[in-house]
Amino acid sequence: MELIECMGSDLTVVNAARVSFAKVHTEMDGSDEKLITYLAKHNHISPFFHPQIQLRIKMPIFVAREWYRHQIGFARNEVSRRYVSDAPECWIPNVDDLREKDPKVKQGSKATAIDSAENARIIFENSVDVAVQTYDMLLKMNVAPEIARCVLPQSMYTEFVETGSLAAYARLYKLRTSPDAQREIQRYAHEMGCILEKAFPVSWKALTA
Repeated sequence: MELIECMGSDLTVVNAARVSFAKVHTEMDGSDEKLITYLAKHNHISPFFHPQIQLRIKMPIFVAREWYRHQIGFARNEVSRRYVSDAPECWIPNVDDLREKDPKVKQGSKATAIDSAENARIIFENSVDVAVQTYDMLLKMNVAPEIARCVLPQSMYTEFVETGSLAAYARLYKLRTSPDAQREIQRYAHEMGCILEKAFPVSWKALTA
């Protein structure tokens, strides 16, 4: 995950709110920090839509499709394998990632790996290898990339440029760092949080408290 561009700062949030009183601050002070905290606490979120963040993100498709569920406040453009036919890169789980199914929930998993995790990882990796080899064979047979791509697994990495508001990212962060979110997407959400905490220290703390 890479920060490409960031428009605005904590002061952007402050001035978006203070325009109601025809006021502008050129530097942050204690009253501004209190204002941001108040806005977030009382769900006055419109000032937090003004800062915009652009990220370049690389993640497995199965994670990206969950990430894409967040639509409001975001714009995305993704690498297309209709046009790109270079060697696919796929996510291979560690042994610890091969978690047990939790019978108590319709979706989700336990924190513990299955007993046969080593064998499961081998099976997983072999399946991915076969899919990538098949894709390569189809391309060599002159099958169009837009058709050949259909054999590739959901574990393949995709890459996209994403622009979103600070408010939108805060909502995504809170939902995807929740304990019931899938572990793999939690990792990306936490990484995104580290980036935005540096760019908007006061606002990010207030929005994610």
